[in-house]
Amino acid sequence: MRPDTPAENVDHTAEAARLERTADLYPEDAEALLLRAAAHRELSGDRPAATALYDRLLTSPADLDQPHLVRALKASNLWEYGHEAEARAIITGIRAAAPRDPAPWVIVAESLESHDELEQAHETFTQAVRLLLTEGAAGAAGADGAQGAAGTTPPRATHPLLFGRHRVRRMLGAAHDEWDALADTVHTLPITLDELHDPKRVWSLGSENPAELEAEIVRLRAELGAFREALSRPFPVAVLHWPANELTELTEAYPDLAEEYPSYDAHLATIEAALRELASSGTGNLGIVTGTVPSYEAFAASELSSPADPTLLPQYATTLAARGRAVAWPPERTAACWCGSGRAYGECHGAH
Repeated sequence: MRPDTPAENVDHTAEAARLERTADLYPEDAEALLLRAAAHRELSGDRPAATALYDRLLTSPADLDQPHLVRALKASNLWEYGHEAEARAIITGIRAAAPRDPAPWVIVAESLESHDELEQAHETFTQAVRLLLTEGAAGAAGADGAQGAAGTTPPRATHPLLFGRHRVRRMLGAAHDEWDALADTVHTLPITLDELHDPKRVWSLGSENPAELEAEIVRLRAELGAFREALSRPFPVAVLHWPANELTELTEAYPDLAEEYPSYDAHLATIEAALRELASSGTGNLGIVTGTVPSYEAFAASELSSPADPTLLPQYATTLAARGRAVAWPPERTAACWCGSGRAYGECHGAH
């Protein structure tokens, strides 16, 4: 949930304020926007303000999509500025609630780990792994419960749990178990998890031996690569898609935009071609956002501009993506095509 942007390139206070204003304009997206604003408040050093945003969400009359995630982020933030008892109480509550989403588990377990509560971190990681990667009684089988996961491929979202558990067990000096073996099977980098999580490697940071320092740099780069792979960028590269009825309404209301959209079929072909070109150039995290005329008109009004201005279109797409409206591209070949035709992607726009 943290913004993937270097602190020196962002005015986090200003960005948080902008996101909070946007949340007031789009209350239906307040959860995603205020979580990002709270992350910027944390990065700016204003942790009490971040807590206030988490509390704003938790006390909102609207139902949250990810209440456990909000509580986990609040606990992590509280502990960082001295509110340990409250943070521990929230973590205990999350563990008791046993959410099925891996993200809250990762946050609270890593919070415990970062404050040297290694045994508690290990218990939390293990509880989450058993819950999410086993079924019913199978999760209680054996000493570590890994039998329930035998022969299965763990969902990608659970990989940080397996990696975190492996890391903590290495720091505790525990022998490998079946969950550690599973972590090894989903780890794809050339440097093994044992090397990445070796507690002794920190000693080399104080070495004056160039070879040892170079080896440590390679390890750190690999570890950074693992984190970057696990995290998605907060603002995906998104292309704007108009459903047929919305495109008709748009071009009839604003004829100047007809040059941008000569026909509906051409619009769809342009989207697929643009995304394929971006993918071939190495751009990742691609997505599609779907526009509506009322939403676009509201956006234009917020920008004090006319909807007929074609330069607003990419800005509108970026705003929809920032509000969590982007759908990842490409879909699986057997999944429904992004265009809404009802056909499988591999038989529609993914056919060529």
